[in-house]
Amino acid sequence: MMREEQREKRRPKKRRPRRRRRRLNPKAIPVLIALFLIVLIAGILVGRMLYEKYSPSKEQADLNAYFDLTDTEEMAIIMNDTILDEKALYIDDTVYLDVETVYDYLNTRFYWDSTENLYLYALPTELVSVDAGESSYTVAKASESEDYVILRVDGSNAYVALDFVQKYTNFTYEYWEEPNHVHIITEFGSRDVVTAQKNAVVRYQAGIKSPILTTVEKSTTVYVLDEPEEIEEWTRVLTKDGYIGYIRDKNLSSVTQKTIEEPEFEEPEYTSISKDYTINLAWHQVTNMDANDTLLTRIADAKGLTTISPTWFSIADTDGNISSLASQSYVTYAHQQGLEVWALVDNFTDGVSTYETLSKTSSRQRLVNQLIAAAIQYGLDGINVDFESITEECGRAYTQFIRELSIMCRINGIVLSVDNYVPTEYTEHYDRAEQGVFVDYVIIMGYDEHYSGSEEAGSVASYDFVEQGIQNTLEEVPAEKVINAIPFYTRFWRTDEDGNVTSEALGMDAADQKLINNEVTAIWDEVTHQYYVEFEYENAIYQMWMEEEESIEEKMKLIKEYELAGVAEWRLGLERSTIWDVILKYLN
Repeated sequence: MMREEQREKRRPKKRRPRRRRRRLNPKAIPVLIALFLIVLIAGILVGRMLYEKYSPSKEQADLNAYFDLTDTEEMAIIMNDTILDEKALYIDDTVYLDVETVYDYLNTRFYWDSTENLYLYALPTELVSVDAGESSYTVAKASESEDYVILRVDGSNAYVALDFVQKYTNFTYEYWEEPNHVHIITEFGSRDVVTAQKNAVVRYQAGIKSPILTTVEKSTTVYVLDEPEEIEEWTRVLTKDGYIGYIRDKNLSSVTQKTIEEPEFEEPEYTSISKDYTINLAWHQVTNMDANDTLLTRIADAKGLTTISPTWFSIADTDGNISSLASQSYVTYAHQQGLEVWALVDNFTDGVSTYETLSKTSSRQRLVNQLIAAAIQYGLDGINVDFESITEECGRAYTQFIRELSIMCRINGIVLSVDNYVPTEYTEHYDRAEQGVFVDYVIIMGYDEHYSGSEEAGSVASYDFVEQGIQNTLEEVPAEKVINAIPFYTRFWRTDEDGNVTSEALGMDAADQKLINNEVTAIWDEVTHQYYVEFEYENAIYQMWMEEEESIEEKMKLIKEYELAGVAEWRLGLERSTIWDVILKYLN
């Protein structure tokens, strides 16, 4: 046992094999460092890319560029919910709008006379007038003043103080500086709004990378604007300080309603003369003084006639003077017969430009004053304006003439009526809606559907043409102010073998004589509601759409159906006596 233990002690112990450490090759160290740096840089780049992609931009928008401001005096205009291309001016702590901007967006009743540098506004019985560069203005003949220059003229451009416009127009506005912008509100009532649930940025476009326009604080209310296409997670808004942009939906409350209160503003009342009977007016064509003596014979057979309109006055020159065929004895006799006299003024004088006459305030007012002076001198009951072939260029000046004439007529108790073509897109500049405010009666000349220069033959006043004219006029003028005029004439048409068209105007008896002379019979046409005749003679086609008792009655039915103020007839002397019995049936 002992020996065995001793032998065991003497037996050598086995050693575990020792691992040999590999030494790092010094040449590999730079490679490893480079790989580490590449991985680190790649991670940084990926992180930056992810951050740039998903983190909101803090870039502030260039607000001068946003409002497209290039000058320190320029001011951007936000009109309700739209940033206009037009710019205002900000001078001496006053906001100025170009007169055209005022006309287009705020009030078409302001009139700018660029020739005489006058800015005008027609009130019911007064004309407001401002001279360029002045802080004072006149109302009628009384002078008033403001603490700012009202009208500034720079070359061909004119700017009016917004405060002055607000005296006569229903709107509110607020403006801010740096950048200069003004917010004008003309639309009032209930609006969709949302409230910021926390401080939130308003971005130029819908996206977190879009530049920031402004920041709205928590609990701030902004207006919700319509968007042509639905954009998820974003709402288009208008802030109270005039910025239009986008806020993320997660920062907003649900949509509620808010009322934009209308300011206290009293619209002027443009009163009118309204007769308590159905008007039956006939035009009496007077071409010289001797023609005034024919009144007795012209009205001898007329029944139910209430008003006579002699063609007495014309624009004589571009200074606004008039020529006159007025007769005191004519007026006296008409009044004795129970007729009112509404003398007609026309613009038919050859070589006299209506535009040149009406576009200058001095000549326009001279024309008004001479007409009113004549009306007072001769005891006229009314003035009938028959200005035809008004160009679009002349439209505003023509409307201003009507306004200014209405002021003087209203002051003097003179009835003002205006003759108009059947409405078409080519005559919109006659501004029937504005006439409906300022004048007493708007007369539709419900004829000349086909006229002397027409390229094809046709009716002078077919049923549909007349009805459409009435309907379109009633879209702009109340029925109690509308008179429909009917023709006492027709046209006898000739179309030759080459397609050339000519015609002559005929009264009723003369038209009947054509039938007798050519031994033809007219046939009733259900489309035009007129008797129609057609025949051939010597390689030409002759046609006629006749005006007589039955066709006139169809037109009178329309006048009654649409409850118009009355009827007018062009012209005395072309009718036959039995026509008056037809007309009388439809007069109250």
